[in-house]
Amino acid sequence: MSRLPAVPRRRRAIAGAVAGLLAAATAAALTTSPLDAAAAAPVSKASSTPAAKPAPKTVKLQVLALNDFHGNLAPPSGSSGRIGTVEAGGAEYLSTKLSTLRAEADARGARSITVAAGDLIGASPLLSAAFHDEPTIEAMNDMGLEVSSVGNHEFDEGWRELVRMQRGGCLDDGDGANNQNSCPDHRFKGADFQYLSANVFHTDTGKTVFHGTYVKNVNGVKVGFIGMTLEATPTIVTASGVAGLRFADEIKTANKAATMLNRHGVKSIIVLLHEGGFPADPAAYDACPGISGPIVDINAGLTHRIDAIISGHTHQGYNCVLPDRGGYPRSVTSASSFGRLVTDYEFTLNKRTRDIIRPLTTVQNSIVTRDVTPDPVMTQLITHYQTLVADIANAVIGQLAPGTTVVSRTQDDSGESPLGNLIADAQRNDATLVANGGPIDVAFMNPGGIRADLVADASGNVTFGSAFSVQPFNNYDVSMTLTGQAIHDLLEQQWSGANAGGAAKVLQVSGLTYTWSASGAPGDRVDPADVLVNGVPLDLAGSYRVAENSFLADGGDNFAAFTTGTDKYFGGLDIDALAAYLTANSPYTPVATDRINVTP
Repeated sequence: MSRLPAVPRRRRAIAGAVAGLLAAATAAALTTSPLDAAAAAPVSKASSTPAAKPAPKTVKLQVLALNDFHGNLAPPSGSSGRIGTVEAGGAEYLSTKLSTLRAEADARGARSITVAAGDLIGASPLLSAAFHDEPTIEAMNDMGLEVSSVGNHEFDEGWRELVRMQRGGCLDDGDGANNQNSCPDHRFKGADFQYLSANVFHTDTGKTVFHGTYVKNVNGVKVGFIGMTLEATPTIVTASGVAGLRFADEIKTANKAATMLNRHGVKSIIVLLHEGGFPADPAAYDACPGISGPIVDINAGLTHRIDAIISGHTHQGYNCVLPDRGGYPRSVTSASSFGRLVTDYEFTLNKRTRDIIRPLTTVQNSIVTRDVTPDPVMTQLITHYQTLVADIANAVIGQLAPGTTVVSRTQDDSGESPLGNLIADAQRNDATLVANGGPIDVAFMNPGGIRADLVADASGNVTFGSAFSVQPFNNYDVSMTLTGQAIHDLLEQQWSGANAGGAAKVLQVSGLTYTWSASGAPGDRVDPADVLVNGVPLDLAGSYRVAENSFLADGGDNFAAFTTGTDKYFGGLDIDALAAYLTANSPYTPVATDRINVTP
């Protein structure tokens, strides 16, 4: 499949990519463009003819887009709070940025709409998660968000809870039980914006959980938005949260929705897709060097009726122009994560054909800097919830050893990380499991569940709020009995089956050491003879007591071997196990990353 070269300018017209496309497109393709005549003119051999016609009456539409906010109301810290070397993100500054960009568009005579591509909530810091992410929904209401696709993390607390996020209402959650409190001092009214998910269906009724499309009338031109959820969501969220739901193919569903919109006179169509890609240079947040990943194939499969794709999920920033299925340039973008970027589109709509004139589209990924006046409405909201959660968030649960300020989640070449070791050790020593399910031989932790580095304050203290940023899911620790063969199967599943071909999901371990081969074939990378359980060779026929979180216990992240476990026992929350372990082992010094080894 051919790809267009990146256009290096910070803000650029899609027409700038047309020259590169001509080399790959045939003359027949150029003369059968899905675009209207005015839009096709810059790429048509007969461009002089359309140019002689009167200019079409047009209307300008600004679309401001974000994705993967994950409840980061307060400015995120560390590498999660920067774009390059620029500190970025935080609801106060995001709101100011959106207001500034809208004012600029208004001065140009453009209408404006703010949209999102999923994961606004879920995997959130304590400030939002302590209140079931109600504060983030309220923040998005105040920022003027109008429509968002549903991401996989929106299902972290189950689809019924997500419906409550849309409709409002309060949970009877025990007034602070498990460090959470719905409606602490007022009734939650729900989202003013519309959640969309065209490809998530109830298996019993066949109906979608949310609307699939949203149409905005822009000075007489209807603009349609299609919301798409990650098809693989059931493999990366807790099974109970999506029980009774079916997640359909993104391409087929979006194409069907686009056809339906077209039949109803909607010619300008934008997809809000919670799936994305990986640029070869992640630092090039406003360009598109060597884009790869699922977004490439999805773009190639989406109908030419779709004029732009606003994507997410991979937490990358990119600004691409890729050929659509008909061979014509289409914008494909993503705004990183945590509110650090905003994608600023300006579309030109032809009032006669009601379509987007693609070559006149401009788009820029703009950094949400912190050198501007914070929005006082956001400041008030953040301060309010910080006051409510202060006693929990500021509780000191341990210290890091002198000279240690961070326990890093960054994995080495083998896939092991210092923070992964700490969490796995905490789970293997979880008293709620040991006291009831028996001594734990081995513990496993999924790297995707480690959401931030563990950071101490200036005095070396680790607070509960800092620890919660690391493990924000409120999963339960689970113990079970696995055979030695099942343990070996787990290790192989890190690179095989549904995990083959993508980024490796190397489980963090405690009580286990092993070596894997980087050149080995999927399913044959770990020699059982190289696996030791507490220093003793793994017995494939033996039985072992294993600890993991409830997400993995259900086979999450495509680790099906966990579902073969027997004598399951559910303990306490994983975050409580981490807090208890830090308290018992303070001051904590990160241990060596020598549990997993890799050979060429």
